[in-house]
Amino acid sequence: MSQEHHRLEQRKVRFDFADTPLHWVPGEPEASHIMNTLHLILPAGEFWFCRVYNKALPLITDEQLREDVRGFVRQEAQHARAHDSALTPYLERHGIDPTPFTRGIYWLFEKVLCDYPLGENAFTRWLQPWWLRQRVGLIAAVEHFTCVLGNWIITTRSLDDADPVMLDLLRWHGAEEVEHRCVAHDLHVHLKGNLLMRWFYMLVASGALIFLFSQSMRTLMRQDPSTRYHRGFLRLWHALGKRDMLPPMGSIGVAVLRYFRPGFHPRTEGDLRVALDYLASSPAAQRAAAEAAG
Repeated sequence: MSQEHHRLEQRKVRFDFADTPLHWVPGEPEASHIMNTLHLILPAGEFWFCRVYNKALPLITDEQLREDVRGFVRQEAQHARAHDSALTPYLERHGIDPTPFTRGIYWLFEKVLCDYPLGENAFTRWLQPWWLRQRVGLIAAVEHFTCVLGNWIITTRSLDDADPVMLDLLRWHGAEEVEHRCVAHDLHVHLKGNLLMRWFYMLVASGALIFLFSQSMRTLMRQDPSTRYHRGFLRLWHALGKRDMLPPMGSIGVAVLRYFRPGFHPRTEGDLRVALDYLASSPAAQRAAAEAAG
């Protein structure tokens, strides 16, 4: 368990994208589209996180961890809703149809990674504890990426002139990823997940995320007349990262290598104080707090 405990709260934020341009990073359509892929990937993925963690809750014997997992689920559900809210009033308003990608990703999380991908029978019911632990291990690896990306978005100054609504969505989300950075790792350890399993799922998550980002970018850029579809997704990310329009690829690679240290714990990732300071100043989080209080 993490020595630094912080109570997680759900902030019921809302965003109005009525005035948000498609290229919300000025003069950077490719960077805008790569970050817009989050609206296609995250709703299905984060609702899946919630379903898996709700399955794990009865197995948690530590009361503090149980409360952390409940807070994690509430935050992840809000993340999914916030990104999903950008699909119709934002992307579709700009002529982008996300369904060529979203059909496949919902199939991935609702069929391939569901409780019984091979059908429910005596054998697959017997496998449930093992299958739950595998999925929790995969989530722990993905959460390492989201913490690293979240820390970048709340600390970079290169996007300060971007659309304030979209930037607040990404920074609010990124700050909460830093805020709950320890939960996925702690849950996997608590459920007797081992080091080799976490290493394996980091390799799986790395390949899967590259594929999902590249395919969702293709969906967006092929529908935007002002951009050309780039076959070299990693080359494009590398070029944008050198200008700090995206997290530098080298820093992501170093973060992945840190995950393979035997003594790794995510408490060392990001700065919780910086994340909480942003959450205290986020326009959307402030509105949510005022609505909750009044």
